[in-house]
Amino acid sequence: MSDGQFGRWAAGASPAGATAGPGMTKVLPSPGMIGRTIKHYEIEEELGRGGMGVVYRARDTRLGRAVALKVLPPELTRDADRKERLFDEAKAAGKVNHPAIAQVYEVDETEDGLFVVMELVEGRTVKELIGARELDVLGSLEIASQVASGLQKAHEAGIVHRDIKPENVMVTPDGHAKILDFGLAKLREPGSPSGDELSHMATLAKTQAGMVLGTLRYMSPEQARGQAVDHRTDVFSVGVLLYEMVTGQLPFSGNNPLDTLHAIAFEETRPVTAVRPNLPPSLQRVVTRCLRKRAQDRYPDAKELVTDLKAVQREVESGISTKVPLGVRLLEHWRSLRGRAPAEWVLPVSLAALALAVAIFVLSRSEGAVGALIFPGIVALLAWRRFRHRRLRLARRFAARARKMEEVRLIALEGMRFTVVADRAQAKTYVRANAVLDGINASMFFGDPFMMVVRDDVTADEMKGLLTGPGVLYVRDEALEPVPARARA
Repeated sequence: MSDGQFGRWAAGASPAGATAGPGMTKVLPSPGMIGRTIKHYEIEEELGRGGMGVVYRARDTRLGRAVALKVLPPELTRDADRKERLFDEAKAAGKVNHPAIAQVYEVDETEDGLFVVMELVEGRTVKELIGARELDVLGSLEIASQVASGLQKAHEAGIVHRDIKPENVMVTPDGHAKILDFGLAKLREPGSPSGDELSHMATLAKTQAGMVLGTLRYMSPEQARGQAVDHRTDVFSVGVLLYEMVTGQLPFSGNNPLDTLHAIAFEETRPVTAVRPNLPPSLQRVVTRCLRKRAQDRYPDAKELVTDLKAVQREVESGISTKVPLGVRLLEHWRSLRGRAPAEWVLPVSLAALALAVAIFVLSRSEGAVGALIFPGIVALLAWRRFRHRRLRLARRFAARARKMEEVRLIALEGMRFTVVADRAQAKTYVRANAVLDGINASMFFGDPFMMVVRDDVTADEMKGLLTGPGVLYVRDEALEPVPARARA
């Protein structure tokens, strides 16, 4: 692998020979390291450098394999507590074996300084793929799913990465994602902040290596406030990573570190479906849940996140996008309201109190209040009856609209899934049927949305089974005839 390729591997690393920028830990050139041996590692070439140290390509003479050897700067390892934390976390990380995690082989200290030996990963970072606009929605979902799966394995071992960002995720030539630098984020953790937490973290961001344009924008709200973190901080960072992969934009950004930290801690993001209208609403639901301000409102673990990401993948692959029922949208809106400041609640609470007072006044002034409730009671019963039959009513509405397509031969419903049999399922068939389905799902208040499958390869026996089933909503007159051979071509 070339220097340039591996320069993209190292977290916060820049090509060999680059100098540290403002606010970065200065890493001095080390041409004398090439050709030297640290323990049983022969250093072959310098691959990248940055605020977290210098990365070399080395050969493990005992096992005969190429490895990545990162020499950490003394500024980050001078503190005894931080050094001890690094050793503990690196040992734990070395025991975690997962395809999406670049394995940590060893951490040790010699006269040359503290160093970490890791798996040598070839490929390109997600940051580069985003910059080159080489990620589509499916590719982004697959990367996010692999990263979340790797994090779940680490979290089960009690390890939190704390620094998930595009620079720390490598995609190998065969399409596998690898999380880099497990345990090294511990070195950036400050002591307990005093005074204003955001100001403290903003000051820290200006002085600590690589945080201004790197780590800072991918922090969780609890990190931005300088509070203790757990595995849910990684879930938040995966949400930021996914947002950037599918939109090409960061969800939180500011003109300076303090503005960025304030946005992370208090501001809501612009929905991904507003940035790119062609994205499925289900993807927005996943991103929204990852980016909740309160850790307890996010996914409880990365395993559940992986499950939802896989579901969105299947939806995108099928080309069938379902709108979110109104009840789910209202619930998500309510969760976003919970993060509002007390002053923002004054107007809605005042209006609700006024409406309640008017209702009480009207009832108290009217004679025969019980009689006055009869009509509302009847209305409520009719509404409940309509609500109970809403599924069948919406299904019939779908059939009435979908049958207008000339190629549709039969429409059947099983559970919450429509089966649409067509003479020939062309692209326009999927588009029009999907549009009808979206309109129906948008009318639902809550509950699971309807799903749909369009088929043009139904055999005579399958057609007979559909016709004799209980869920037939529409049958064209000649539907009993076998599907034309051209439809199966």
